[in-house]
Amino acid sequence: MRVLLTGASGFIGRHLHRVFEERGDAVAAIDLTPGNGVHERDALDYFRTSDVRFDLAIHCAANVGGRASIDGSPLAVATNLALDAWYFQWLVRTGTPRAVFFSSSAAYPVELQQPGDIHRLVEDDIDLTNPGQPDASYGLAKVTGERLAAYAEAEGCRVHVLRPFSGYGEDQDDCYPFPAFIGRAKRREDPFEVWGDGSSTRDWIHVSDVVGATLAAIDHDVTGPVNLGWGRATSFDQLAGYVTQAAGYTPRIKHLPTAPQGVHHRVCDPTRMLGFYQPTVTLEEGIRRALDS
Repeated sequence: MRVLLTGASGFIGRHLHRVFEERGDAVAAIDLTPGNGVHERDALDYFRTSDVRFDLAIHCAANVGGRASIDGSPLAVATNLALDAWYFQWLVRTGTPRAVFFSSSAAYPVELQQPGDIHRLVEDDIDLTNPGQPDASYGLAKVTGERLAAYAEAEGCRVHVLRPFSGYGEDQDDCYPFPAFIGRAKRREDPFEVWGDGSSTRDWIHVSDVVGATLAAIDHDVTGPVNLGWGRATSFDQLAGYVTQAAGYTPRIKHLPTAPQGVHHRVCDPTRMLGFYQPTVTLEEGIRRALDS
């Protein structure tokens, strides 16, 4: 296949890039920042000006940098609105027949992710005609992107909409919680810092499973949005315990209640994904890989 991959030097993008090259597909890789060794053209500029048709386009490029960036730089994150809008216009203009849009668990209404009993988020919890309040400007851009994906579908482009939950891996930037925890454990920090009160939960999925589920969704021609996650609720205190235990020590946990925290619970119902893909890397295995890397 001839594949356009945006965000090719980003976390998910570089893993997808490697797989496509191993499969022998012809990949045109572009990024948000030109001149970074991946491609000399900015993704937004490319969508505005290119008329090249591909067999498949996968859009990973986005401005995001962990919770501190989402909360601290909402206007910078909101530039994703323009990027995504031009992506869908480019798809329709070029007649590219198939595409992937990475939405996010941040698109879900924050009212469903509050303290108390855990509500496992299902795809139908987002009504695109009345989506509720998503998580910050990042979530707003993702909800808008999903609506634009529906318009592109109506114009003849099959768009696979994927909603990854807390993706992680050995080579993730340390502005995200998982690699930050791994770094603290490798340094054997004591006390071990945890943002918030430690009771917030997340649903962790290894990047290799995000890639595997993405390719499976394409191969099975899956329609409609799909959650990518395990459906396993893990609190940040539990994550700290798993990481430090695997590292071979037991530090004191120091909570930072004023640090950015996001929503309280963010856990998916993975039933739709399990219909075509079964994740393979457990959180414990992912922790081991990261500590050994």
